[in-house]
Amino acid sequence: MDLNLEYWQNNGKSFLSRLRIWFNLLDPSSLLASDAEIEKARCLLRSEEKQQKNEKIHNAWTLSVSSVHADSGAVISPVFRPQAFLPISVPLVVASFLPHKGVRPALFWHFILQSYCAGFNHASRNTTATQGNKTSAKQPLLIVGAVSYSTVVGALPQIVIQRMRVSSTVAQAFCRSVLPIPLSAILAAFSVMVVRSEESENGIQIFDSNGNSVGVSKKAGSKAVKETAISRATLFGTTATVPTLLLYFLRRAKFVQRNLMIAAPVRHISTAIVLGLMIPVSFSLFPQLGKIEKQQVEKELQALTDDQQLFYHRGL
Repeated sequence: MDLNLEYWQNNGKSFLSRLRIWFNLLDPSSLLASDAEIEKARCLLRSEEKQQKNEKIHNAWTLSVSSVHADSGAVISPVFRPQAFLPISVPLVVASFLPHKGVRPALFWHFILQSYCAGFNHASRNTTATQGNKTSAKQPLLIVGAVSYSTVVGALPQIVIQRMRVSSTVAQAFCRSVLPIPLSAILAAFSVMVVRSEESENGIQIFDSNGNSVGVSKKAGSKAVKETAISRATLFGTTATVPTLLLYFLRRAKFVQRNLMIAAPVRHISTAIVLGLMIPVSFSLFPQLGKIEKQQVEKELQALTDDQQLFYHRGL
């Protein structure tokens, strides 16, 4: 079991404790750390000094958990690290929610957003599903197809308005304010399920309570993908919902009715704030070291351990 999985085995057992940890891990300043500094932190954690509780060890854990993949032990590309998700995704999400004047700008921003989300999902997956040259030749095609499909569906409200020449104020409000809410949640979950489909097909590694590998379970893989899809749908669904509700109530206020120009910046700012708050919340919904009952895994694996509860790396 990797150092990072050991960390999650001993920490973050409740939602609030995971939330506190993620608020700490998502500090963008750690993106400035070099590969040498990350490796130095990992070496420190492999030594006997990791038993000490001081700021040096705390910072080493933070750097390791936020920058190194828990399965492969490889340093994650800076743009796909958890702490880079907020600064990169905020402008993309805000831009994708803009009331574009044409279809092309809507398709462009949704393509960039969906491409980044697919890349993040791929970088944050459980890699035991693809170890041993099990990578399917169809997986890259599935990812490209998922990005293309999500781009078109994400821009669907703008496409409907432009192609059907919708002039009704109510219909335009529905397409631009209400329709993006379910679309955002569904597409976020869809991206996770397609990009990480190999985990369900090939299975992921499961461990006993001592950290010993029991085998590879497809049931655990399906559970990991499902939990991550729910967390991502919660993230983007809430980000689309709250600003819409906020604007709905604000437009009833007289000062907003007199100054309609206020609505646009309020929507953009509230979108950024809600996304920023929901990222650590969504990451904390399920444990990084997930649990699965022995009876739920394959029968051939049940005979290999006496533990009634097994563990797996959920990914992010």
